[in-house]
Amino acid sequence: MQFTSLIFVLFFSLFFAIYWWVLGKNLKAQNIFLLLASYVFYAYWDWRFLTLLIGSSAVVYFLGLKIAKKGPKTKLWVNLGLIFSVGTLLYFKYFNFFIESFTDLFGIENDLTLKIILPLGISFYTFRMISYLIDIKNNKLNAETDALAFFNYISFFPSMTSGPIDKGGLLLPQLKKERVFTLENGSDAARQILFGAFKKLVVSNSIAPITQNIFANYEHLSGSTVAFGAILFLFQMYADFSGYSDMAVGIAKLLGFKTTKNFAFPLFAQNIADYWRKWHISLTSWLTEYVFTPLVIAFRDYDKKGLLLAVFLNFVIIGFWHGANWTFICYGALQGLYYIPLVVNNQINKKKKLSKTIPTFKELGNILYTMTLVWFALILFVAPNLKEAFGMYGKIFSLSLFSIPQFIKIKILGLIAIVILIDWINKDQEHGLDIKRLNPLARRAMYVFLIFLIMYYGIFSNGSFIYEQF
Repeated sequence: MQFTSLIFVLFFSLFFAIYWWVLGKNLKAQNIFLLLASYVFYAYWDWRFLTLLIGSSAVVYFLGLKIAKKGPKTKLWVNLGLIFSVGTLLYFKYFNFFIESFTDLFGIENDLTLKIILPLGISFYTFRMISYLIDIKNNKLNAETDALAFFNYISFFPSMTSGPIDKGGLLLPQLKKERVFTLENGSDAARQILFGAFKKLVVSNSIAPITQNIFANYEHLSGSTVAFGAILFLFQMYADFSGYSDMAVGIAKLLGFKTTKNFAFPLFAQNIADYWRKWHISLTSWLTEYVFTPLVIAFRDYDKKGLLLAVFLNFVIIGFWHGANWTFICYGALQGLYYIPLVVNNQINKKKKLSKTIPTFKELGNILYTMTLVWFALILFVAPNLKEAFGMYGKIFSLSLFSIPQFIKIKILGLIAIVILIDWINKDQEHGLDIKRLNPLARRAMYVFLIFLIMYYGIFSNGSFIYEQF
C-alpha cells in the first residue's frame, strides 16, 4: 500500500476520520485503532509476514522487561535480544549473500541458496528494536510496560516501510499522552505531504525511465551519457527518498506525532561529512550512537588512525545495510575513504551556515565538489554487480566522456531546478514547503502551482519507493 496510491488515500481518509472524529477523546481506543490500522497496512503487502512482525515485537517487549530488572542475567537478556533481532535480519536479508560468497571463495558447489522473501521494512523496525534494548541497558530509557504503546512503536505505519528510524525515547511518550489535532499542525503536515508527493510523482518518476534506460544499456552509450545518468540518479534518489520521508513525517504529524527529521537539504552540503549529516538523518544518527561512537572509544589509543578506522568501518556497515551485495559494501567503503582528508585536516565536525540569498563562489564550489563525490559513488549503488560497476566506470573514464550526453530533456532539468530552488529558499526551515512566513496569496499560488504540476506531469504508475527494497 503505497502512500501515492488511491487505495492508501481511501484507507487513510477513513482511518483519519475515525481516529479523530470518533475516537479523538479516548486515547486507548485511538492506540488500539492505530495498531490495527498498522497491521492492516502491513498485511496488505503480505499477510504472512505479519506474524513475524507481531512475534518479534512480543519477544523484544518481553526481553525489555527482563533487562530493566538489572539482575545477574541482564547481560544474557541483552545478548539474546541482539542475537534474535540481528539474527532475524541476517537470515532474511543476508543469508544467501553469505552462502554465495563463501561457496564462490572456496569454489564449492552451492546447493544451499534459498528463495527468501525480504520482509517489508525489516531493516527499519529491527533497528528500532535494537536501539530500544540497548537504551534500556544503558539506562537511557525505561522498559515499556504498556504493551499497546510498545507494539504501536514497532509497527507505526507512517514510518513502517522506509523510516524514519525513530527511537523509543521520542515516540513512546507520545503514544501515552493525549494527542490534539490543530489546524496549524494539519496545514503544515499537508504542505509537507504536498511537496513530498511532487518530488516523488513528478520529479523522481519522470527521471526513473531515463536512468533505467541508461544503466541497462551503458555499454552502447557514451561516457558522458553514463555520467549524466548517475547525476540524474542523484536527483532521482533524493526526490524519491526525501519525498517519501516528507510524506511519512507529514502523515505522522496529521495523527498528532512528531517523528525524526530525515533530511536537511543535503544537496547544499559543503563536504561529504556535511552531506551525511543531512542525508537519511535517522540512519546516520542511529549508527553514530550505536556503532561509530563505540568504535571511536575502542580505537581511541590510535589517534587519527583509530578515527579513520572507525569512520571506515561505520560506512562499510552503512553500505551493507543497504543490501546484500558487494556493490553496496564497496559503496560504503568509498564513502569512508572520502573522509580521509577531513579527518587528517580536523574538519570532520566543522559546520558552516550557508548564505541567506545566493551561494558564494566558495559555497557553490564546495557544493559541486561534494555532489561530484556523491554521484560518482552512486554508480556502485545502481550497478547489479561489481563487473557492471567497473564497466560503467570504464565508460566514464573513456574519451567519450567529452562528447555531448544523450537523453537531455529540458522538462527534467526544469523539474530538478524547481526542487533546488524551493529547497534553497527554505533551507533554514523545517522542510522544503515550510513557507508560513510568505503572505497568503504567495502561499496559495505555490500550492496551486505544485498541484498543477502533479496533475499534469505526475506519473502515478510507479508507486514503489527506492528505499523499500532495503
